[in-house]
Amino acid sequence: MTPRPKTLLAMAPHVAGRLITAEVRERLVALADVDPALVAGDFADPRVAAALAEAEVLYTGWHCPPITAEVLAAAPRLRAIVHAAGSVKHHVTDACWRRGLLVSSAAAANAEPVAEYTLAAILFAGKRVPDIARLYRERRGPLDWQARFPAMGNYRRTVGVVGASRIGRRVIELLRPFALRVLVTDPYLRDDLGVPRVGLEELLAGSDIVTLHAPELPETRHLLDAGRLALMRDGATLINTARGSLVDHDALTAELTSGRLHAVLDHTDPEFLPPGSPLYDLPNVLLTPHIAGSLGGELARLADLALDELSRYARGLPFAHGVSAESLPHIA
Repeated sequence: MTPRPKTLLAMAPHVAGRLITAEVRERLVALADVDPALVAGDFADPRVAAALAEAEVLYTGWHCPPITAEVLAAAPRLRAIVHAAGSVKHHVTDACWRRGLLVSSAAAANAEPVAEYTLAAILFAGKRVPDIARLYRERRGPLDWQARFPAMGNYRRTVGVVGASRIGRRVIELLRPFALRVLVTDPYLRDDLGVPRVGLEELLAGSDIVTLHAPELPETRHLLDAGRLALMRDGATLINTARGSLVDHDALTAELTSGRLHAVLDHTDPEFLPPGSPLYDLPNVLLTPHIAGSLGGELARLADLALDELSRYARGLPFAHGVSAESLPHIA
């Protein structure tokens, strides 16, 4: 019989309420010795002290508090962290790596809805759907749409993917059935993704649609500055489902206010724009409030992947989606 490792849930209680559904709870208690009603939103909470002291695995989610050296001292039996979300950088500290903990992430599962959102944004941008929908709503009548948007359509459009991350790679896969030319740029890309790899400047100048999928790192801050944004074609669309810091916000605002570029922005800098931002009202900008990632029913995909990893751990198998300290400098 496969052993059931002692496990403690660690995340914000409201996250657990959405993530740990009845179906997830049933599988969780079958795989692990766990109290699904006990959620460590604060490791200093005396109510979780006994479970933390016995825990072999932390099943974490969004807003898990940092797992510091002090937390580890209170968890002498801890061997693994299974994260039912994306980045582990917010809670897995250097002390965890020094302890030699095994770490897994559901980032691969979270990549799927972001890639789906991006695919929809690309196809709608090429067809000029946001522009036409706005004009149709304003006019409430017919217009010669082809005359107004003579270049609209996705046939032989060029899409530039900035970042061969999990999401960037999935976007490239999802674009394969379409009659689109796809370019990719990534300084760390070593394998062949089946599309031309070019430099960032060449990609910006040669693409009708540019979609960002690079991680937020010191070296990627303002990756698209005023000079690089100026390289983009007139009428091109920028899609950002990565992080707002990748783009110089003031330079992008200037380009969008001029009407030269279009944008689909699920991330901005700051993340939630102030009420007076002109981007809310610009007709060439589609803003969404960080919804591309897993929400609603999509949370089940995160929970399922994390449960798969918990099952592998219980059976003595290596994680399929393990994270190492060495990989951190290049991932989100």
